[in-house]
Amino acid sequence: MAWNLHTLIPIGSSVFDLLHFHRPIPLFGPKPTSPNSHYASAIFVTTSTSLALTSIATKPLNPRRRVAPSSATMLPENPFVSDICASAFSGAVALSFLRLWQETAKRGLFDQKLNRKLVHISIGLVFLLCWPLFSPGYNGAFLAALTPGVNIIRMLILGLGIQKDEATVKSMSRFGDHRELLRGPLYYCTTITLACIIYWRTSPISIALICNLCAGDGLADVIGRRFGSQKIPYNKNKTLAGSFAMASAGFLASIGYMYYFSLFGFIQKSWEMALGFLVVSLASALVESLPISTELDDNLTVPLASVLVGSFVF
Repeated sequence: MAWNLHTLIPIGSSVFDLLHFHRPIPLFGPKPTSPNSHYASAIFVTTSTSLALTSIATKPLNPRRRVAPSSATMLPENPFVSDICASAFSGAVALSFLRLWQETAKRGLFDQKLNRKLVHISIGLVFLLCWPLFSPGYNGAFLAALTPGVNIIRMLILGLGIQKDEATVKSMSRFGDHRELLRGPLYYCTTITLACIIYWRTSPISIALICNLCAGDGLADVIGRRFGSQKIPYNKNKTLAGSFAMASAGFLASIGYMYYFSLFGFIQKSWEMALGFLVVSLASALVESLPISTELDDNLTVPLASVLVGSFVF
């Protein structure tokens, strides 16, 4: 901005008059005709200077160096395309964990039963972490359900013996029999698929359902086998340590995902919801300890208990 005598003199005169005579500068109205008409000139010049400086300050120095607004811009703006990308990403993450446990089973790094439970615990919880990537509504829910839905078909193909995959069978079965995939693993994939389609991420039932199935039921077997010296009186196949571990792990995982989903505004965390998670986890642990869970499959009875109790408390 160029400064010259025509602008400096009126401004200096106006400041002098303000300091010595405390006379107001007319901001509005007709142009003054008195000898102090330079007040109006000073206001005009000062306003023009402020506008020019504001324009210079707000103008980007280099438009090519603008920073991306947020991490959400990593996915396409089109919801359908974004959901396709999110589905591919979540599927890749789940497959990576599955390949990891297949490799550990192949190398014999863990006991086969422990390896199976590591698959059981991790896959569902990791998939749950990917839910915020999807768009709201039914489109996001259905596309999210593709990942576990594809695994339903895979369990059927492997369980019926149509296709051979010894690494998958060994990592998911108790005794290495491919027909075992038609029970627990099939129920597991079906439960997570239905949780996506029916309840999705705005319902605490989906959180309780998956957390008690994965964290709760998974750790119940791990802790029960290692520290379960005292059996449950009405079921000699279950231990008190295992049931306590299941209730605790399911509850703590549910609380963790309650806070996680609340960060995205999907649910509102509250003490009432936390109490509801505790009730569901205790009920699921009780049902898992019953003899009927041993006869059927706890991958079937635990989700049913979580849904039924969750429908009352949430």
